[in-house]
Amino acid sequence: MKTLWKLTREAARYKGLYVIAILSTFSLTVINLTAPKMLSNMTGIVEKGVDDDALKTIRVLALILLGLYLLRVLFRFLSNYLAHRAAWYLVGDLRSRLYDKLQSLDLGFFHDKQTGDLMSRVVNDTRDFELLYAHMIPDIITNVVTFAGVLIILLTVNWKLALITCAPIPLILLSGVIFAKVVRPFFRASQKTMGELNAQLQDSLSGLHEIQAFGQEQYEGDRVRRKSFEQVTAMLRALRASAIFHPCVELLSALGTVLVVFFGGYLAHKGQLSVADIVAFVLYLGLFYAPVSGLANLLENLQQSLAGAERVTVILDTPSAITDADDAKELSTVSGSVTFDHVSFDYGNDIPVLKDISFDCKPGMMVALVGPTGVGKTTTTQLIPRFYDPTEGRILVDGNDIRKVTLASLRHNISPVLQDTFLFNGSIAENIGYARPAATREEIEAAAKAAYIHEDILAMPDGYETQVGERGLRLSGGQKQRVAIARAILRNSPIIILDEATASVDVQTERQIQSAINRLAGQRTIIAIAHRLSTIQNADLILVFHEGEIVERGTHAELMAHKGFYYDMQKAQEVGVLVES
Repeated sequence: MKTLWKLTREAARYKGLYVIAILSTFSLTVINLTAPKMLSNMTGIVEKGVDDDALKTIRVLALILLGLYLLRVLFRFLSNYLAHRAAWYLVGDLRSRLYDKLQSLDLGFFHDKQTGDLMSRVVNDTRDFELLYAHMIPDIITNVVTFAGVLIILLTVNWKLALITCAPIPLILLSGVIFAKVVRPFFRASQKTMGELNAQLQDSLSGLHEIQAFGQEQYEGDRVRRKSFEQVTAMLRALRASAIFHPCVELLSALGTVLVVFFGGYLAHKGQLSVADIVAFVLYLGLFYAPVSGLANLLENLQQSLAGAERVTVILDTPSAITDADDAKELSTVSGSVTFDHVSFDYGNDIPVLKDISFDCKPGMMVALVGPTGVGKTTTTQLIPRFYDPTEGRILVDGNDIRKVTLASLRHNISPVLQDTFLFNGSIAENIGYARPAATREEIEAAAKAAYIHEDILAMPDGYETQVGERGLRLSGGQKQRVAIARAILRNSPIIILDEATASVDVQTERQIQSAINRLAGQRTIIAIAHRLSTIQNADLILVFHEGEIVERGTHAELMAHKGFYYDMQKAQEVGVLVES
């Protein structure tokens, strides 16, 4: 019921369309209830003998009946179309809202989530809301009104026979309750496995290069096939329960018809029921049991809709660990100073990633973070834009605790250039301009020149309109990195984070990237992670990380003179360069 109440509140914004659809449904039901009564009256007139007056009455009743049938066409159109219109608008809104919610969640939420499953919730599970609001709610209203109306009419015709007609109803309702309890877990499992199948497909298609390179097509095909048939099996279990439930409801409804025929004949034999009343009973009997028989379909659709709705509401009800404080203020005119004040961090598993990290980065400084893989360098940079919050300590930007400023203003003042550069499927100009959509072509080209990618772009067939492909697959690694740097330059943020910006590129490309970085030095605050120590020798401050701690700090010359961790790393890389040469 909690889920249903949430769904009803979501649909309330389209109440105007629903009110018209519901009134049309109600009017349609009234017409369906009126028509058999008129046919019964006509039968009664014919039974008594047809004279001129009776013929006129029959003619009038026929015209009224024709008018009712024409109105039924109109009301059915309004009922169906407006309910569908409201339902699909609701689906569109929910998809947008669900996506917005996912964007607002902290990165920790996604650690154990699969992209394909989240996509399934946004696309597939929200689609079930249309089933609920365009079909089930109008059907429920129609069935309830029809059932109540027919029951009242039957009671006025012959209350004894009407009560006999209701005899199977408790059994049908009991079977419906049992069915609902049995079938919902199957639909829930079906929705879950559909999400897992989408996740498997997304993962496999993203790694198609590796699959073909290692000849694992058969293995991956078997994995997708297994997931596909897990979903099929779960759905078939639900359909098997439905296949048992539907005939049972039909049998009980048929039992009611048998009882009416038997006792109706008996009452007619006793002279307690006229031929017109028997005709009315027979005509209304189909209307009476139709809502009850439709209970099977309604319950099946309801369980399927609720299974999807539960998966949607789980996301919508998930609180984000990173939110604006109630008294958060806007960051404006940021100079670019960054301070870590005794910062410690873990990912919620009590395994420390950072231990008591403290350093000051003044405006325009370049601070380099170096050390082996897995010692907390990337985590340090991800704390600055508040992708995570420190477990202990605080981080200051221009003297402001970043937990007390708005996320939007904080992140607006930070531009990241990551090792795994992500480019959107669009043109080069669109990807550079993504940092500032209002930027002119001249500004985009100026940023590209500053990142030493302008000449490469002009050499491409379509220049700045060259399509980069999904994740930028049509560009080389170095080109993608320089596009990312151009994007960061265009944003004109006072703080730039470089995470392995020169990793996995050739020497010439490294020099171009390094030239772009040197051009930014002194103008922006740069916090750079680097494995190639040659790229950060000009840094104002080098922090050496080891097992989540800063074990050394200073300039390149100071650290070389100290002959500690940094010295050993530098010498090891020099040996590696000599071996490669």
